[in-house]
Amino acid sequence: MSGADTAESATPAHSTFSSSDANVVHERPGFVHPRTYLELPQPVELPQPVTAIDREQMEGLRTIRAFLKVRTSYDVLPLSFRLIIFDTSLLVKKSLNILIQNGIVSAPLWDHKTSTFAGLLTTSDYINVIQYYWQNPDALAQVDQFRLNSLRDIEKAIGVTPIETVSVHPERPLYEACRKMLESRARRIPLVDIDDETHRAMVVSVITQYRILKFVAVNVKETQKLRKPLKDLNVGTYTGLQTASMDTPVMDVIHMLVKKNISSVPILDKDGAVINVFEAVDVITLIKGGVYDDLNLSVGDALLKRSDDFPGIYTCSMHDRLDTIFDTVRRSRVHRFVIIDEESHLKGVLTLSDILEYVLLEGEENED
Repeated sequence: MSGADTAESATPAHSTFSSSDANVVHERPGFVHPRTYLELPQPVELPQPVTAIDREQMEGLRTIRAFLKVRTSYDVLPLSFRLIIFDTSLLVKKSLNILIQNGIVSAPLWDHKTSTFAGLLTTSDYINVIQYYWQNPDALAQVDQFRLNSLRDIEKAIGVTPIETVSVHPERPLYEACRKMLESRARRIPLVDIDDETHRAMVVSVITQYRILKFVAVNVKETQKLRKPLKDLNVGTYTGLQTASMDTPVMDVIHMLVKKNISSVPILDKDGAVINVFEAVDVITLIKGGVYDDLNLSVGDALLKRSDDFPGIYTCSMHDRLDTIFDTVRRSRVHRFVIIDEESHLKGVLTLSDILEYVLLEGEENED
């Protein structure tokens, strides 16, 4: 018999239970070192029992994932749609005016020299131009002459990590498009096909997280099974939240968007209640026509420049469930939910990226 065996037989291990730790088991390792007896036993949490609502939630998620795997990105497209593609030789300020005139916030890029897809122009690109102008205030004349093919140079100049250019074939499963969006942290993805005659790439359309989640909400009735409240789910952001007031300078909020790689900043009143949200797309209106003077405005004055058809902000509570959130997505053009309590105080932010990530990844490791 070894010394370790002798010690273990001479000093049997005891487990003590009280009413407060009825679900905790104290265990000693099979092989015991002398110092083990000087340490407090570590509690081992027993797995929580799976409830009927847990099973129903997972059934709903599995059904959504199965749906995404049998439908293609083509299926998400409406019967008729408009696609605007920018050549990379276009001036940045002209592209901005075209976006505003057509009520869109992004567009695929095309390199006419190589006849190839060259990426996606988004609000982040314009924010990078603003950052460059802010760092180089004497370079306004140069900023006015920026063309879309110089956007990568701007990223390098201000030290921004380039956003990965991703695309997907329109006949690939929608699930694949969703996974690519999550992996690249993109909020939209271009559909790129190959022309049968020229054998060159051609951009078919662009699909967004909103369109995908609305497609699910309309076609998958099992979203009604997602009845667990947000407080019981690991979804959304609840710490490190960036906020501003109506008096905060717009440039300060733009710095928040860039530094934290976020698309919105909740606006609070003096009592800490949520009264609005400054979104990345609000920046586009402020620099319309290549004029940067409005960047000196306060958030309150900047928000007054929003178009009359702005849909407003959407809020929810920690007690709301994903079934009702999917219903809201089905009925309204919503891009995020600001999570508040009974007194409208900020508790967190739930983005469409959060919802998509939860739907795709929650419990997936346990599936066949």
